Amino acid sequence: MTMCRKMSIMLRILLQLFALASCAPPRCDPRVRGLCKPTVQDKPKCTDVSLSYCDDMAYTQTMFPNILGHRSREEAEAGAEYLLMSVVESLLGGECNPDIRMLGCSVLAPRCENAKVLKPCRHTCEAVQKKCSHAFQGIEMAWPYFLDCDRFFVSEEEGCYDPLAGLKAEEGAEAVDSMEIPPPEEPVSSVQFKYHTNPQMISILKKTEEQCSSIARTYSIGRSMEGRELLVIEFSNNPGQHELLEPEMKYIGNMHGNEVLGRQLLIYLAQYLCSEYLLGNERIQNLINTTRIHILPSMNPDGYEVAVSGHQDSNYGDEEEGHRYDTWNIGRNNAQNIDLNRNFPDLTSVVYSRRRQNTYRTDHVPIPDYYWFGKVAPETYAVMKWIRSIPFVLSANFHGGDLVVSYPYDLSKHPLERNLLSPAPDDQVFKFLARGYAESHERMSYENANCGSSRDQSVKGIVNGAQWSSIAGSMQDFNYLHTNCFEVTVELGCDRFPAEEELFIGWHENHEALLTFMELVHYGIKGIVQDEEGNGIKGARISLKGIRHDITTGETGEYWRLLSPGSHIVSATAPGYTRVWKRVILPHRMQTAGRVDFVLQKAPLELDMQEEDLAISTGYDRFDPYNQYERYTLTADLSQNREERAEKPWWWSYFVLPGIPAPTWLLQHY
Repeated sequence: MTMCRKMSIMLRILLQLFALASCAPPRCDPRVRGLCKPTVQDKPKCTDVSLSYCDDMAYTQTMFPNILGHRSREEAEAGAEYLLMSVVESLLGGECNPDIRMLGCSVLAPRCENAKVLKPCRHTCEAVQKKCSHAFQGIEMAWPYFLDCDRFFVSEEEGCYDPLAGLKAEEGAEAVDSMEIPPPEEPVSSVQFKYHTNPQMISILKKTEEQCSSIARTYSIGRSMEGRELLVIEFSNNPGQHELLEPEMKYIGNMHGNEVLGRQLLIYLAQYLCSEYLLGNERIQNLINTTRIHILPSMNPDGYEVAVSGHQDSNYGDEEEGHRYDTWNIGRNNAQNIDLNRNFPDLTSVVYSRRRQNTYRTDHVPIPDYYWFGKVAPETYAVMKWIRSIPFVLSANFHGGDLVVSYPYDLSKHPLERNLLSPAPDDQVFKFLARGYAESHERMSYENANCGSSRDQSVKGIVNGAQWSSIAGSMQDFNYLHTNCFEVTVELGCDRFPAEEELFIGWHENHEALLTFMELVHYGIKGIVQDEEGNGIKGARISLKGIRHDITTGETGEYWRLLSPGSHIVSATAPGYTRVWKRVILPHRMQTAGRVDFVLQKAPLELDMQEEDLAISTGYDRFDPYNQYERYTLTADLSQNREERAEKPWWWSYFVLPGIPAPTWLLQHY
């Protein structure tokens, strides 16, 4: 082929390409007038509400993009927000339905009128949030970001609408049509005698607080090793405030995670106190109006989770042939495998080592510095700080595995720590308190009711802890030796994890005992120690003749001293003041503690007494002086990232979808 022919062919091809290019529409060039035409976009307009979970709204027209910026129905339906709306009724157990769903629909499918989106009212959002936030907390879910009342809702002045208006209208129409007077709202939801998960327990306590807001308050004392909240509910006619001469008592359950009846009883007790107070039960009203009651249903929520799993696994065996896993200790300890009832400072050994000294004391014994260099569980640490921060007078902690009330000391005075009767100085008072619970129980005080290892040592349902089973580092010994609080341990039965159908029986057997024991906080004497000018004396010591255990006064000079009925000789003294003695006689039936005040006169301060009191006061105030607990927890966090260790809520897997970012806004502690 000649060179000319080759060029001719190439030229022909180029011309054809040019011709094709010339047929194409001219490219937009802003420099050429009329060549570029603006793209005409359709204006957003009202369209039918087609989201199936929002088809019962009071309006029928919506618009996209919606308030969250979803550009179409398909985009809205693909989001985690709409998924939450579709399952929220099941997640919350029917609570707050359909309020939450309709509130969410007002954001996902907002009302449209005259080609304009109308935003829902802020006051409606705030009312629903106040009513329903506890339900989300109960399942460990954060309040949904798209229900942020300040962000996506507006005021009436800005032209809002009430997304629940249709629901309210329907409720009103039903009431008119039925021509019936609606039944009065129950003060609190009826007690359900079943086991509750940790989130359900939190939800019940929060709901009880909401329904009895004038007498109830919840507060947290800390978190477990795995981050679960240690939530307390308090009952008082002035919740959140300590009142002069009003005694404070506490109940603690589920210290061992697999001993679960006490946990359930305390949940039921909280509901019972709330409902009975509102119904006008005079006994309950008098108790709450004169006492500040604190209830911690679960001290070991991590262990409870393990115990529940182990209990369920044990049921897979063939029960008819007796094939059951041995689950008696599964979940007993916390997430660090620490037995919490062996984890408190062993102050009993300190007392035993000093008992030959003439001036040794068995109250407000300081925590030895070496304790902090050991393994201190976060649950133990939280409870110790709680005990030190509130002037508790009386306490009980609940266990399972036997049917008996044990009282201090828990640690035997035997040189080899063998089981041996080891009474505390207040042995008579502790027996009186223990009998108060055991004899009010349906069957605990009966000799034939004993079912565990305490059978040979207990007498009518009560036993000295060291005589039964000697242990060091128990919570009840710590209460007695470190603070003014007297605590006993209640064993609720030999079945640590009873069947759910037995929970009502457990409540029936313990109901009266729970109330009677709380009333025992008013047995004994109370009063104020003042100087001659009427000023309260903090740290004054209340002593009893024949009992080597003192009680100290609080900030305002007030004190409470539990005593059994009978005659007692009481004295009050403080550094720089004279000692004053009084004789008191207490009857067998007391409605309230006897009032015994003291007025102390100034006196020269003896040097040896000054040094002794200063040493005791300084030692008592040394709580974790080297910040060992903080260093220990930081080391644990560095060795194992807490976020990896933390367990995601049970519902999390429903919302994690492939190809879509995980909705971390659902997590409370993200």
